Amino acid sequence: ADDAGVYKISDRLALVQTLDFFTPVVNDPTLFGKIAAANALSDVYAMGGIPLTAMNIVGFPVPLVEQGVLTDVLNGAASIVSESGAVIVGGHSIENKEPIFGMSITGQVNPNEIWKNKGAQVGDVLVLTKRIGTGIMNNALKADLFPTGTAQAVASMSALNREAAEVAHNFTIHACTDVTGFSLMGHSVEMASASDVTIHIKAYDIPLFDDVIEAAQMGLVPAASYGNRKAITDVQVDKILDSVWTDILFDPQTSGGLLFSVPATEGPNLVKALHDVGVEGATIVGVVESFSGLAVRVTK
Repeated sequence: ADDAGVYKISDRLALVQTLDFFTPVVNDPTLFGKIAAANALSDVYAMGGIPLTAMNIVGFPVPLVEQGVLTDVLNGAASIVSESGAVIVGGHSIENKEPIFGMSITGQVNPNEIWKNKGAQVGDVLVLTKRIGTGIMNNALKADLFPTGTAQAVASMSALNREAAEVAHNFTIHACTDVTGFSLMGHSVEMASASDVTIHIKAYDIPLFDDVIEAAQMGLVPAASYGNRKAITDVQVDKILDSVWTDILFDPQTSGGLLFSVPATEGPNLVKALHDVGVEGATIVGVVESFSGLAVRVTK
């Protein structure tokens, strides 16, 4: 359940390969391209790698191509790829009734320095680098509600995890994953199960976009959230928490942050270093405990 495939070339070089694509999460085509590119690139950073090349994946209706919408999407994506230091080397397109865009990414990593979602150790703390709630905020954006929170979410989704990964290389990373469509709960369960530990998340410590709680209480919860709840069963949420927290915990993220498992002695310094480079959402959200028969438990 790692975030990308890794192919070993030599003792010091391996390729990191991944791809991701989806339908528009925002109305602005340039922003859509930026978000899709940042989302695809994220899996390379989650493996501790550096992106090298990108290829476009396009399924678009002809009328939108003729109107220049696809051009805007491609330009938006190209700006993010350029920011990452990678280069676009091609791609493939087909006609499709609904617009779809994404990228396949190839990166490099030292095979002895791969970050896996396996390896979290008892006593570690969990550092999350971006706020949670993009699924809920995307629905709010479509409804033209909560402008502050939706603006924060759009900015977050468009932001690369490059700085967070670069900073983290100066610390002891026992395990890492990025938080995307499987939600904070899903990706935490994968890390806990792979590491044979229990992850204890503290809900009130999770960084949220403004207005996420209010939006969820209004019912602006994506359908995929309910799908995540059905698929992710090895989670216990403290009954003292308001039911709205379930919507947030299982909210599918687009271009979410990295989730690091690091020694407790290094956690605060990692958070400070992340803040110093502008990763303002970085927060310690939980701890790693001995396996208690449950992958993840959530308390207040």
